Amino acid sequence: MIDKFSWIAVYPEIVLLIMACVIALVDLLDRGGRRTAAYVLSVLTLAAVAALTAMYALDGRTVYGFGGMVVSDPMANWLKCFAAIATVVTLVYGRPYVRDRGMLRGGEWFVLSLLALLGTFVMISGSNFLVLYLGLELLTLASYALVALRRDHAVSLEASMKYFVLGAMASGFLLYGLSMIYGATGTLDLAGVVKAVGSGQIKHQVLVFGLVFVVSGLAFKFGVVPFHMWIPDVYQGAPTAVTLMIGSAPKLAAFAMSIRLLVEGLLPLAADWQQMLAVLAVASLLIGNLAAIAQTNLKRMLAYSTIAQMGFVLLGLLSGVVDGNVAPAANAYSSAMFYVITYVLTTLASFGIILLLSREGFESEEIADLAGLNQRSPLYAGIMAICLFSLAGIPPLVGFQAKLSVLQALVSTGQPLLIGLAVFAVMMSLVGAFYYLRVVKVMYFDAPVEQVGPIVAPLDVRAVLSLNGLLVLVLGILPGALMTLCANAIVKMLAT
Repeated sequence: MIDKFSWIAVYPEIVLLIMACVIALVDLLDRGGRRTAAYVLSVLTLAAVAALTAMYALDGRTVYGFGGMVVSDPMANWLKCFAAIATVVTLVYGRPYVRDRGMLRGGEWFVLSLLALLGTFVMISGSNFLVLYLGLELLTLASYALVALRRDHAVSLEASMKYFVLGAMASGFLLYGLSMIYGATGTLDLAGVVKAVGSGQIKHQVLVFGLVFVVSGLAFKFGVVPFHMWIPDVYQGAPTAVTLMIGSAPKLAAFAMSIRLLVEGLLPLAADWQQMLAVLAVASLLIGNLAAIAQTNLKRMLAYSTIAQMGFVLLGLLSGVVDGNVAPAANAYSSAMFYVITYVLTTLASFGIILLLSREGFESEEIADLAGLNQRSPLYAGIMAICLFSLAGIPPLVGFQAKLSVLQALVSTGQPLLIGLAVFAVMMSLVGAFYYLRVVKVMYFDAPVEQVGPIVAPLDVRAVLSLNGLLVLVLGILPGALMTLCANAIVKMLAT
């Protein structure tokens, strides 16, 4: 018999699943090309789910369900809340784009988006190897279909195939690593794994062998070097609305899955996986920033930027345990959580501008397409400039606060190696500032390549985009509330 707490732990997932089915049925009756009913139902569903998860998070309780296979704690609920909000924003920004390109002929866009979010939720709340893998597969399968949704576009289909092949390989890595750890520990539950690993009775070599494959699978979800090959191709080849979908909420899921597996399940092996994350972070910061300089395609440049940005998240994750001392953990992991949330916020606005400038028959993908944007719309040029300055880490924007929090977590450990990583990260941020500022220069000082009319956008897109850009600025000036939220969520997660 399943107790009531099991159902409480998965209420948001139940709501999402039921409404995805309802929207699929409602869409069958909607013969219009705008799919207004599916859009309105999707937005209302996501708003309700965001409110429900925020209410759970504010309650502050940690609830385990289904025999400890899922967990509903403040960290999970806040990440779910932000993931739901990111999906709402993506649907608002992407609706005109997908409508103009014939991707609303069916309601797949909305249903697949909800199912991808459902997979994100399952990954965030998973406390068992099988549940985590189930959530990962649900997210990735929906993402593959979304990338290929523009069936008449060869580039999108090619990107989908690359994503599918590399994603299957990464899933295999993760599954093989989890099976190795299960074989060594004899349990699939994270609580049982950490006890078995901490007992010291299991061969260290077997655990590290499995750990290598687990970290490889997680690295693919983050898109960090050397598992980054799919990021530039998929970001460029996928329809821009889908690029935004796979570049926002899934990053929150990757962070949560890393916390669940590495911190909650394999913390006694921190000395091993922190070394792996250090190598991945250094390679990502170096290759991501250097490769982005050579790009002329804006989506591809932002893809390499993402690789570098995820390197910063890894820096936060690898500074939580120092010589077996877990005292820095709360500070380190909360800085990584703050970083990934603010990165998603900035990514939403930057891709929102790209979607806004795209029109029927024209993809605004090249950096040159932004030439003269300030003359056409000072508001949208300002929002894009704010996002680019934030990604570069220029004060007083939220990206600066995010980078500062991660660097502070590294330096506060007092370890020469971690302080050296902080110095290297600052140097790479200076390199990254070049390609961000280059886009700002194009927007403000270059003449348009061709004469185009004024930028026309629906009211909901204008309102959400303006609020999005304002948050990037306000959270940089007043980051305290969000930082406290992340810190409290991580402290409660570590306490359980």
